[in-house]
Amino acid sequence: MMMNSIDPNIFKAYDIRGIYPTQVDEKGAERIVRAIYTFFKQKVTKENFTVLLTKDMRISSPQMFDAAKKALIDMGATVVDAGLLSTPSFYFAVFHYGYDTGIQITASHNPKEYTGMKFVINTPEGLIKIGKSTGMEEIKKMVMSDMTFEHAPTPGTVTTKENILEDEVHNALQLFQNPEISKFKIVADPANAMGITYLEAAERKIPMDLIKMNFELDGTFPVHAPDPLVAENLVDLQKRVVEEGADLGLAPDGDGDRLMFIDEKGNLVPPSIISAIVARELLKENPHSKIAIDIRYLLTPKKIIEENGGELVDVRIGHAFITEKLHQTGAIFGGESSGHYFFKATGNAESQLAVLVCVLKVMSEEKKKISEIAEELRRSYESGEFNFRVQNAQEIMDNLKEKYKDGKLSTVDCIEIDYPSWRFSVRTSNTEPLLRLNVESYDKKEMETKRDELKNLIERVAVADTTPGH
Repeated sequence: MMMNSIDPNIFKAYDIRGIYPTQVDEKGAERIVRAIYTFFKQKVTKENFTVLLTKDMRISSPQMFDAAKKALIDMGATVVDAGLLSTPSFYFAVFHYGYDTGIQITASHNPKEYTGMKFVINTPEGLIKIGKSTGMEEIKKMVMSDMTFEHAPTPGTVTTKENILEDEVHNALQLFQNPEISKFKIVADPANAMGITYLEAAERKIPMDLIKMNFELDGTFPVHAPDPLVAENLVDLQKRVVEEGADLGLAPDGDGDRLMFIDEKGNLVPPSIISAIVARELLKENPHSKIAIDIRYLLTPKKIIEENGGELVDVRIGHAFITEKLHQTGAIFGGESSGHYFFKATGNAESQLAVLVCVLKVMSEEKKKISEIAEELRRSYESGEFNFRVQNAQEIMDNLKEKYKDGKLSTVDCIEIDYPSWRFSVRTSNTEPLLRLNVESYDKKEMETKRDELKNLIERVAVADTTPGH
């Protein structure tokens, strides 16, 4: 049942996301923002605290942004309007300028009909992203109840903030000691989405010959969806990298907080390798530090971290969980196999500009192709993720636990079973009737054998999900 133009299913593990205007509209946005601001007031000790407000380029974002601003002003908030920003730039601005909280209107890489919100609280230890474990349920309860939100006797204020992107590039360069970067030919395809903003800012300050694909902000995504985890969305970029004889290809997602790298041969560089590159560089300046890596693929980063005197912290999948883990452990960097990269120095949040600077620094200093660097750092082989649409996920996972009971079992986020030379994880999707399988090994042949073995086992037991619409 819907209340106040809001479908309760829009409250996700990491953010709010739903179809506009059927699952959430402007009235719904106002109510959600009132709940978020009420939640902020419970958590922030300052009497007058700032709320940084930003948006992405979706067709519905101007209306949702205006509704959010209206709600904040009505509740007496001190609002900083930063206009269009990518998610990493939003996080950077909240942390770098010391704003107390922030709300971004975005639906990440979802299709054009979606809208949504991400929101954070700034603390001395870094940003707290509000997700399932940090307050999302409280906000959902407020929104879906018959609660009446207060109106301030005096309306709030609005100021604007500019030059954020220039400061963000400067900060990313400083993070790696302002390296001497050679001029590389780079092809980028941000899919008409928010990655355009920080890539153009990088082009102004970092030497590069930037070849631009789909560089007009367009919330209809006229060429392809802004999701670089879908292989078909990378095909044109991979082809163009080879045709241009480029050194590198870049594919950010819709809100810019994921970034995939393509090597000069047109092949995807696994995010675990990118994490290993960044970890190695940071450990040179920060010896014995902790590095957080998500549990899907961690064998290569683990070896590189250990070889360079660091300590691996494994972490459950999900950007809000990884930021939380950095917050808890003091890890200086976190890498996720979906292309999210997190830095303590940017408030424990994503900074794709910092990752780009690091990769270009290593390519410049080593005078090697990115494919050569990746191969030198490779310590393991990955299956890629396999998705099974099933009704009996729990039965399958129970069978796998029994079959591989001689391995080391972890059930923190999913079923994760480790052996000395290989490992696998099986988890359910938060949003669909999917079972996701990932396998990795130090030996390529063993990875392929175990991958096929596990796929066959799952397919034998699986009861296919035939729900309409799936």
